[in-house]
Amino acid sequence: MILETARLRLVPMLEDHLDGLSAMNSDPAVMRFITGAPESREATLAMIGRVRQRWADWGFSWWSLFEKDSGQIIGAGGVQYLGFNPANPHEIGWRLRADKWGQGYASEAARCMTRFAFEQLQAPLLCAICHPDNRNSSRLMERLGMRYRGQQEWHGMPTSVYDIARDTWLRENAPAGP
Repeated sequence: MILETARLRLVPMLEDHLDGLSAMNSDPAVMRFITGAPESREATLAMIGRVRQRWADWGFSWWSLFEKDSGQIIGAGGVQYLGFNPANPHEIGWRLRADKWGQGYASEAARCMTRFAFEQLQAPLLCAICHPDNRNSSRLMERLGMRYRGQQEWHGMPTSVYDIARDTWLRENAPAGP
């Protein structure tokens, strides 16, 4: 499912996206708060394979973020099902090329994916995590209306955990009346 915002096209990840995704994932600045180390081209290709399988299994996962004006991949974002953690069934995440930081693209993509999670998937709760030192991501989570739950270990790393319930998001994002 392709999603669109004013400046972005969110396209389900494909092997054709490898060059753009690998360029982003191999940047130490981009990966600093994600894994702490640049990712190899082979690791990015394996990630695309896992993502493709999740699309096949669940009908949603990670998108490549294409800037409409340039047609280039400038990031990745996704909503993923956390079957291993029933208390946190859905997680949202994003990353951008370093040259696109601070331009509102992450916020634009995150709002679009949040809307998808709550309106299309009917997710009851959406979680997001970030490295405790990643203030840019935590501020975006707060702007989405997420509440800070504290620090927990996720994916084998200490993380700051945020969440928002579907009913809270729908109430705060209801269309204005006549």
